[in-house]
Amino acid sequence: MEITEVRVFLKDSPDKKLKAYATVTFDNAFVVRNIKVIEGTGGLFIAMPSRKLKTQCPKCGFRNEVKSKYCNQCGSQLPAVVRPVSVEHEGSTDAQSEHRDIAHPITQAFRDYLQKKVLEAFETEKAKGPASVSRDSEY
Repeated sequence: MEITEVRVFLKDSPDKKLKAYATVTFDNAFVVRNIKVIEGTGGLFIAMPSRKLKTQCPKCGFRNEVKSKYCNQCGSQLPAVVRPVSVEHEGSTDAQSEHRDIAHPITQAFRDYLQKKVLEAFETEKAKGPASVSRDSEY
């Protein structure tokens, strides 16, 4: 699989850890949006797009975000230890995590390839200067 295009959208807040969003096209046929470029303690890395997990209220059945203390529908207190409800059950379901990746690389080699391409595009976009930051409004 070949990465045919990487578009980077810089964030204009220099003191934050989130530096940019990226959109990656594979084989001119498949797009993954909202890949995040993050400044960590060990340098830049990418985080794949994710969604918040939900838990079901035992009283009314409404799906609330994980770690919510009260139900957004009926207002009753939610149990402290609730297993997240998820459409897909493969992999580990960690009751402590609040997010699950929507798309992610299966192998470490492909993850390294993807990260290298995204970070190269990030550095190129950053080198263009502040004039290119105005595209931040897409996100």
